[in-house]
Amino acid sequence: MAEDRPRVLVTGGSSGIGFELARQFAESGHDVVIAAQDIDKLEQSAELIRERAPDADIDTIAADLASEEGVYQLHREAKALGAIDIFCANAGVGSGGGGFDETDLDKELALIDLNVRGQVQLSKLIVRDMVARGEGRILFTASIAGIMPGPFESVYSASKAFVRSFGEGLRNELAEKNIVVTVVMPGPTDTDFFHRANMDNTPAGQMAKDDPALVAAQAIDALMADRHAVIAGGLKNKLETSAVRIFPDPVKARAHRTQTEPLDHESEGGGISPVAIGGLFFVGALAAAGTAAWLQSRGEEEDHRRRTEPQADFEVAGK
Repeated sequence: MAEDRPRVLVTGGSSGIGFELARQFAESGHDVVIAAQDIDKLEQSAELIRERAPDADIDTIAADLASEEGVYQLHREAKALGAIDIFCANAGVGSGGGGFDETDLDKELALIDLNVRGQVQLSKLIVRDMVARGEGRILFTASIAGIMPGPFESVYSASKAFVRSFGEGLRNELAEKNIVVTVVMPGPTDTDFFHRANMDNTPAGQMAKDDPALVAAQAIDALMADRHAVIAGGLKNKLETSAVRIFPDPVKARAHRTQTEPLDHESEGGGISPVAIGGLFFVGALAAAGTAAWLQSRGEEEDHRRRTEPQADFEVAGK
């Protein structure tokens, strides 16, 4: 391992977006530590990355990040390997598949432990290390689900709203300490997320999804270019998020419900269903606001990329 090779810690790194973050960082000249709970899956994923990036050091740490001791364990073992230059706070789970009165409370409390409490605890420990060292980069994986209320996955959506706000707050606070913070907000992505969240029988679970490799590449680009946030994935995600920003929360909730309500769920009250109303909303919203907003943001992104890419490339090479 080269002495000046930067090291990246990726939580939730054994599959999905986390695996792609780890792989792409390894292939671009970084050593990588991947953390997750399943040790067998971790080792299998690490071996795949080693095959793609034979010059990189790929280490694994099996830890339960929903537990206080598991977070401390991960921090101890990661710190023993050397300084963490980049922290990808990607670990998280979902929960849905029914109304709030029907879903499993223990699973939702475990979700909060991992998505919220564990994020705060591990971020606190790593930020202190980065502040002491005088530099660092942090990437938080939130979700477009955190931009609007999420019926039938209310706890998950709230947890991602927390991550988004938490990351944006830390970005402002830590900029003066030479620490870059970026929040990535993917839409539906082709991972096992929906199956694990009991959401296979929802429109979101059954729709076409983005490639996690694309999401990871866009997230890394945004982090290295010092952008505060990025809506990752395809055009549809950008259109939808641009459109919903102009509407009040009750309308956003109705629209989000069209994606997350189980297909066999029977709504009370008769008449036009919330799914149908939400679908009509999205057609009008996307046409009226989404296209214009996305085109404007695309121009801003391209301008920002032209101005920042040379500097970002230099920083990667010189770390």
